[in-house]
Amino acid sequence: MNTREKIIVSGDNLIRKRGFNAFSFSDISKELEIKNASIHYHFPSKTSLLMAIIQKHLLLLEKFKRHVADENSTSKMVKFLSVYALAKSGGRISILGSLANDYLTFGLEVQTELKLLTDNTLNWLIGTLKEGKKEGLFQYKLDDRTQALTIITKILGAEQLSRITFPHDFQEIKENIIQELMA
Repeated sequence: MNTREKIIVSGDNLIRKRGFNAFSFSDISKELEIKNASIHYHFPSKTSLLMAIIQKHLLLLEKFKRHVADENSTSKMVKFLSVYALAKSGGRISILGSLANDYLTFGLEVQTELKLLTDNTLNWLIGTLKEGKKEGLFQYKLDDRTQALTIITKILGAEQLSRITFPHDFQEIKENIIQELMA
């Protein structure tokens, strides 16, 4: 992994642990044992680093979609929610969960990129829900988009709230999402 990639990974972890506005380039330089100038060489601003992090997550989402493309909708949903469980490891939360809090503090460029990531996630989830309904695996009364928004809202809220309550609360909510779809 080259220096630029290490900076992206470090920044991503810090955002998902603390939030975008709660870290600085000096936090990254200390962690990676490099000078701030090295970070500025690759990313002239914190915004440019954030754009690279969001773009990384766009690529990860596409990779995920390809990975689960041939699976049934239940398996897709379980794996989708497991991505959020994995994000919770190490005291982190998902990138959407973290950046949603700071959305209004971002410039238009970042807001647009974050909206793209959110829309791509939401559209994939809507498609998966439609497949599951068609296959007879999912049962829900809401329209597909509202159901997808409800699932995302539950999982993002569970990430945040389980930081304060208990870690097992997240797991219980995650499992409840699947149970509700199949009821």
